[in-house]
Amino acid sequence: MAEYKLLLPSMGEGVMEATIISWLFNEGDFIKEDESVVEIATDKVDSDVPTPVSGKIIKILKQKDEVAKIGEAIAILETESGSQDSETPEPKSYEEVKDQIVQPEPEVVKTLEQPLLSNTENSFSNQNSELYLSPLVKSIVQQENISESELKSIKGSGLEGRITKEDILGFVKNKGAVQSVPVQQTISQPVSQIKSQPAPAQPIIVNEGDEIIQMDRVRKIIADAMVNSKHTSPHVTSFIETDVTNVVTWRNANKNSYQKRDGEKLTFMPIFIRAVVKAIQDFPMINVSVDGDKIIKKKNINIGMATALPDGNLIVPVIKNADQLSLSGLAKAINDLAYRARNKKLTPADTQGATYTISNVGTFGNLMGTPIIPQPQVAILAVGAIVKKPAVIETEFGDVIAIRQKMFISHSYDHRVVDGSLGGMFLKHVNDYLENWDLNTEI
Repeated sequence: MAEYKLLLPSMGEGVMEATIISWLFNEGDFIKEDESVVEIATDKVDSDVPTPVSGKIIKILKQKDEVAKIGEAIAILETESGSQDSETPEPKSYEEVKDQIVQPEPEVVKTLEQPLLSNTENSFSNQNSELYLSPLVKSIVQQENISESELKSIKGSGLEGRITKEDILGFVKNKGAVQSVPVQQTISQPVSQIKSQPAPAQPIIVNEGDEIIQMDRVRKIIADAMVNSKHTSPHVTSFIETDVTNVVTWRNANKNSYQKRDGEKLTFMPIFIRAVVKAIQDFPMINVSVDGDKIIKKKNINIGMATALPDGNLIVPVIKNADQLSLSGLAKAINDLAYRARNKKLTPADTQGATYTISNVGTFGNLMGTPIIPQPQVAILAVGAIVKKPAVIETEFGDVIAIRQKMFISHSYDHRVVDGSLGGMFLKHVNDYLENWDLNTEI
């Protein structure tokens, strides 16, 4: 018999650790090769970890709610002598495998090497600090302007004393209300130097009969991300009403034959993404991220697709290199990601790397919405419900009134780098590509 250490596998760019949600087997159970053993959670997505070998679990090293690093052993299996385990090299430590993890782009690495906080006196460098902070904790530290000395005073409750989100939020709460500034000092300071502080939150009154529902882990992540985005980006939203009669006519004419041929549903989303990709190619400065006073222009066009889950939460799987896919390829990618999202089969890598996102609020019968930008992107598009309306059509014989298929599109963008002209022209090009959809388009 031989022992095999089950390691936490690499889960994509920027994912360095995961939390154990639950073990699907107990110590002493026999598991087969490729069978899912444990459910894990990252800041991005929940997923299962399969075993590459068959064997009996003799020791679980990481318990529920504990955090494991990429490459760290989470369980020990007993395998039969001569099995494929005998050909498996000795598992490497986290320190040995961390350099093999997909690294972010050089511009992002440069950002991480810079001080996290803008205030020179309170800033600290990740390279010079012995503290390990998750991206979520870092964002809270930045928003609350917490110094390195303050961080070192916090006793972490996580694994190996790591500071968790609960630790940092508890520290912020215990700091008390914002201290008042003496009147004389306030008057002597220029207005530009007076830093605005949010008003203390008012206590929530719970009345008899009210139900208190604890947020689940995913909802907490979404809530933090939404607040962080509003703090980061000044949002502006533009709207346009689009005539998608040609799109509806084309889809109705092709959906049955496409499903019979490829076994795939033909939704409107591939068409919307095709129009967005073309508009991004026309206006590449929409496909950017902001790094301080630098703009990072993205080479790849990766489209995030906001997807509602059965539990009411939201996840955004990503179609990588959407500009390189045919209409049929987009349809297959969309159906695959949507299916795996709703059945909890996505991997963390499936939700990373988006450079622009689309949200279909029309799925819920909504006419329009004002979506929040997913950081570090600078724009997001929302498509509303398609509704039949009477409209004035210009013809060679004069204006006529006809029944047309209409849809509102809203475009939210980061006003730090996207002005109204760029945001508006981009939206107009998406509109034009949809209104002028060729009825002879092949799929």
